[in-house]
Amino acid sequence: MIILGIETSCDETSAAVVRDGREILANIVSSQIELHRPYGGVVPELASRQHLALIDSVVTEALQTAGVSWAEVDAVAATYGPGLASSLLIGLNAAKGMALAIGKPFRPVNHMEAHLYSPLLGATGEDLLPMVSLIVSGGHTMLVHATAIGRHRILGQTVDDAAGEAFDKVAKLLGLGYPGGPAVDRLAQRGNPGAIAFPRSMRDEASFNFSFSGLKTSVMYWLRKNPTSEPADVCASFQEAVVDVLVGKTVRAATECGVRTISAAGGVSVNRRLRERLAAQCDRRGWRLLLADASLCTDNAGMIAALAFHQSNPERSASLAVDVAPSAGLVIHS
Repeated sequence: MIILGIETSCDETSAAVVRDGREILANIVSSQIELHRPYGGVVPELASRQHLALIDSVVTEALQTAGVSWAEVDAVAATYGPGLASSLLIGLNAAKGMALAIGKPFRPVNHMEAHLYSPLLGATGEDLLPMVSLIVSGGHTMLVHATAIGRHRILGQTVDDAAGEAFDKVAKLLGLGYPGGPAVDRLAQRGNPGAIAFPRSMRDEASFNFSFSGLKTSVMYWLRKNPTSEPADVCASFQEAVVDVLVGKTVRAATECGVRTISAAGGVSVNRRLRERLAAQCDRRGWRLLLADASLCTDNAGMIAALAFHQSNPERSASLAVDVAPSAGLVIHS
């Protein structure tokens, strides 16, 4: 079964062609980073206009790259939420129109659920599930226990800032530009992670919830009091504080759930220190670590099309009345 997926939840216009939920034939992503860089963040109106201008060409490129004709497409999927309303509207409505035009099923997909299962794409071997998954991005930080594709429950999530949001804010405080996460990661490679004792909020609490607002504020006050601090040391110390919390809670969650597989997904999961620490913990315990390729960690349509294949009744078209849900959370299935 070949599914055409479309993703426009924020500032990437993406279209992908995936066969049988596993084989990515094409995954085209047109980034808007340069467009939004002067503003230090995504401007919703600019993002939606760019999606509108690019959606046709990106879909065409995906089909051509995959060597697939419209007649060979079995279903069309698109992100319905969460995300920016004006951006979601472009992709969702385009996908509905395409599905209607070719007379094939339309599948709306939850963006966070697609992130959750994205590490399974390209993974080999048996018994990949159950797993505890760390979903960590600019807008979300959560731990999820998944027992099968489509069967999962949230163990904990951020009560304020997401980890990626904290990275962006710290990068802004240091004048590192946009996007902040990769800039902090790069500079941290040259710094001392033990130089500054930033707080590890909620790390030792019984719950699996997260909080990064206080850490961001701590960095801000440190810079005010120590304006000549070495930026690399600030980045390394801040990053280590975030990673300590993420890794500590993920390992404890896996232990309590009795699973031997950990996965990480979302844009922040590309962070080198996070991957290094997760790998070390899994190696020590003989656990499996599933990390998606970097191309599948940021917003992309490949994960959307892949998950659409696994949705119930894939041959049945969802209602074209489905609307965008900008504030939708992860859909809970247990």
